[in-house]
Order: sequence, then C-alpha cells, then structure tokens
Amino acid sequence: MDPIRPIIKPYAWGSREALARLRGRSVPSAGPEAELWMGAHPAGPAGLTRDGRATTLHEVVAAAPERELGGACARRFGGRLPFLLKVLAAEQPLSVQVHPDREQARTAFAAQLATGTGPGTYADDWPKPELLYALTRFEVLAGSRDRDEAVAVFDGLGLADVRPLTDVLRAGDGATALTDALRTVLETGHDRAGLVPAVVAASRRQARVPGPYAAAYDAVVRMAEHHPGDPGLVASLLMRYQVLEPGTALFMPAGGLHAYLNGVGVELMAASDNVLRAGLTTKEVNIPELLRVTDPAMRVPVVRPSGVPGSRTRAYACPVEEFALYRTELGGPPKPVVPSSGPRIVLCVDGSALLRGPEGDELSLGPGASCFLSDSDRDVTAQGDGTLFVAGTGLGVAHR
Repeated sequence: MDPIRPIIKPYAWGSREALARLRGRSVPSAGPEAELWMGAHPAGPAGLTRDGRATTLHEVVAAAPERELGGACARRFGGRLPFLLKVLAAEQPLSVQVHPDREQARTAFAAQLATGTGPGTYADDWPKPELLYALTRFEVLAGSRDRDEAVAVFDGLGLADVRPLTDVLRAGDGATALTDALRTVLETGHDRAGLVPAVVAASRRQARVPGPYAAAYDAVVRMAEHHPGDPGLVASLLMRYQVLEPGTALFMPAGGLHAYLNGVGVELMAASDNVLRAGLTTKEVNIPELLRVTDPAMRVPVVRPSGVPGSRTRAYACPVEEFALYRTELGGPPKPVVPSSGPRIVLCVDGSALLRGPEGDELSLGPGASCFLSDSDRDVTAQGDGTLFVAGTGLGVAHR
C-alpha cells in the first residue's frame, strides 16, 4: 500500500475552491486547479516513496510490471497501468471534443510517426473512453441530439440566420444530417461573422421562456461569457444538454461528441491523452479529424451501478477493458477492498478510512488522499466513516 502524491493540472477552466476544499487546503487557491491526477500517465505521474526513495508511479510500474499490475494486466496492456483516475473541477466549460477508438488511435498515431514531423494531433496510440461520476451537480453536453430534436432546438430560436443550418438538417438522413450540420457550423462559423452573436442573443431571449430547451439556451449564454464568437456555441445546440445530479455516472464511449460545462466529479479513463477538439478552447483544433472520428448516432449512457455481494460497494462497470470504478460507503466492521487484486488506486473523498493489509500494515486516508495498491496487495480491508472510490481494470468484469 503506497500513499501517492497526485498531480494538479492548473488549466484555466479549473476551480480555485473545489480541489483545495477536498484536500483541506486554504480557499481560494493561488490559481485555477482543474484536475487532480492519480495515475502513471507520463504527462503527470503521481509521486510516491518506495524503499525510502522518492519516485513516481510510472517508474514503479515500469520497473516491475508483472508484480505491480499482475500478469494478465501486464500482458494485456504492454506493462502499462491502463487507467487514469482524476478529480475534475470545472468552473468554466471544457472544449467541444471527441476521443478515438483503439483502431483509430493506432492507425492515426502510426501514420503520424511515419511522417517524422514530430508531435501531432495524436499523443499516443490508445483509445480514451471515460466515466464521469458527479460529486456535485454537473452540467454536460453529451452525445448528439437526434435530427428532429436538433431542428426543433434551432427553430425555437426564431432566428432567420440559422435557416441554412435547419435546411441541412431537414435535407439529410439521420446521422448523416447531423454530421453535415456539424460540419456546416464548424467550417463556416468563423466566415459568417454574424451567426454566433445572433444565436447567443436569441438564446438569451429564449432562455427566459419556459420550455424543454430553455436550459440549453441558457448554457449557450453562459458559455459565451468565456468564449465569445466561438462557433462551438452554435455547435453546442446540436448536442444533448443534461445535468448529472450528485451520485450519477455517465460513460463517454469513443466517438461521442461532448463538452463538460460545470461541476466537480470523479473521472476515470483509459490512460491516453488523445483529444480532438473543435471549439470552446484556446488549444489546437482539428475539425476534419474530429468530424471523421465523431459518431453522431452515439448515445451516451448513464451507468447503472450494481451491488457487490457481501459489501457496501457499488460497481460502475463499463464496456471497456481498461477500467472499472467502485464506490464504497464505509461504516461498521472492516470490509474487503473491492476489487481484491490487480492494480488499484483508492481515493477517499470524505470522512476517513483505515486500510489494513493481512500482515498488519496500515494506512490512513483522509479527504482528498489516495494510494496505490499493487496486485501483490491482496486481502486489504477498509474501515471508517468515509467514502472511497477504487479504480481498477475492467478485465474479467461483467459489463452491463
């Protein structure tokens, strides 16, 4: 059992309160704190101390992958920890983005390496599906609307400027129409200088009128405060707006167009940094590649947890091998940490927990503290009054 020192990513959209409060530091923080990384990803490996020496989780896993990950995991994922656990604290909207599947990532990354021109759009050859568990009320744009609903949203603006867009939607067929509409917005939005401000102004008016799309219109107005003139504001109305209440989890598969707008949540993903962006960002955008990878028919499911027999643990299994998430509400006598084997990262989000190994070794976790359990850390129990999240692999998990 190794306490780990997470990495804080200070992206501009982050909160100056959420992560500081979680970890018991003074509020506000000196600058925005967007993500708390707990994993072995080379772009932000968590620190730990092993045998009296300060090192990183990345180095520990690389030195002895079978011991740390277990043989099955080490073989399946080439000796890499396949998941990255985060706490996401969004005070401003994240970019409109999509992630590739495994074959898309492999093919595109290999082609990129073959050019010999250095870093490109793809950071690695891994997919990046992800799971978001809402700790607070969390606003998201997740997946595309169906064609008829998208037409209704734009018609509801009462705006002649969007008629070319609704014509594209009406003329197309299902998912093809949505792709064509998204292309129309993203590729011509900057050229049609009046479109974005007109949509924002109309959204401001319609947000005051009770109706099924008032919240989506209001989100456009609030996003425009941070990204004025961005075509992503118009594109957001092609996406499904929803609010995740605390305790709700959402699985974002490859190809699902999305943007996280506001809230604090636990995020678990495959250990990749492949992000294709199209708007609401100051980072590089790649509209042709995003359009190629996006699946407009993708529906983004809410994950229904299942109970783990003999424990107070709920499992959030997703249809991927790289990860699965478990949440345990502690109380009463010690209970086994679930899962019991493989590489695991344990995060305490409130209260306290005492982890105990079979040899009597102990580790206390308070709010915001985390640790790494290697495959050799078997039969670990937890006791206390806290809430634990445990990230493990999806190997051998019955996907729901």
